[in-house]
Amino acid sequence: MRTLAFPRSQLPFWPTVALGVVAWSIAWFAAWPFSQWLAFDLLGLAPGSSTGEAVAFFAYDVPKVLLLLLGIVTLVSFLRSYVPPTRVRAALAGRGVVPGTVAAASFGIVTPFCSCSAVPLFIGFLQAGIPLGVTLAFLISSPLVNEVALVLLWGLFGPQVALLYMAAGLSVAILGGLILGRLPLERFLEPWVLEVRAAGGGTDVAGVVPSTEERLREAWASTRDLVRKVWPWVVLGIAVGAFIHGFAPTDLIVSIGGASNPLAVPLVTILAVPLYAGAAGVLPIVEALLDKGLPLGTVLAFMMATVAISLPEFLILRRVARLPLLAIFLAVVVSGILTVGYLFNALGL
Repeated sequence: MRTLAFPRSQLPFWPTVALGVVAWSIAWFAAWPFSQWLAFDLLGLAPGSSTGEAVAFFAYDVPKVLLLLLGIVTLVSFLRSYVPPTRVRAALAGRGVVPGTVAAASFGIVTPFCSCSAVPLFIGFLQAGIPLGVTLAFLISSPLVNEVALVLLWGLFGPQVALLYMAAGLSVAILGGLILGRLPLERFLEPWVLEVRAAGGGTDVAGVVPSTEERLREAWASTRDLVRKVWPWVVLGIAVGAFIHGFAPTDLIVSIGGASNPLAVPLVTILAVPLYAGAAGVLPIVEALLDKGLPLGTVLAFMMATVAISLPEFLILRRVARLPLLAIFLAVVVSGILTVGYLFNALGL
């Protein structure tokens, strides 16, 4: 670890940290009411209208994702200073790639993030030296299978559909992570990510153990540098997602997704990629599509594609990974989603 030397603030360090945590918490809980006030009170847009929902979505998701980026990456960077990436990789290698991938995919169930919100933790995993295939398993499962989606699915469609969806989503995440982990894809990470992964943690070359304050200062400096690199992509991705979120082509999905169309599953998957919503946000659309008579497999393929492979997510990931990695990641995940869609339709559920 390099020698730590940070400019000292004139404010006391720990009170400043405490104020930062309080400010972060206030901003986190204020984001939703602020977005509603901005869109429907200040701008006077109609609730439920395409424009109103798009503006509210953008006003909520931008601060939410940026706050997650600041908080999670700072925390992971701080913890990483105690454990060098080489030790993390060695520990995972000792347990095997399969258990690590299964654990990462299962961890995604208890992190109720949409695809863009999962990116900060994904970046944190990369910084910690966790293998790429394991981190990608989390990136697939976190938006795809989480407790919010499962509870809502259970309430709307019963336990059979909810449990089958969980099994299908975990299978896509685990198999996708294992396949991607066996490919030489780390060379397609952006150079600055590789530089961070190569940096060690713990003590510096002279064997001096940093203090907790120095570790926090290091973590915050690293996070500021990272946010400067990715925030334009975050805003751009969410802007695209917010626009499409407000103008979701439900009628078009119904027209091509009928049981008589053998290409319904891939077509609705393609339509879903530009969309952006969390599992909770897409469920009303799922319910509407089922009411229109679309087969369950086709509808689940649409839901999985919407929450797991959104265009805004890829716009943000582009700052971390190069196009070949993103293309391979997309191909593997889409293959899994198509398999699930056709399987559920074949079972006649």
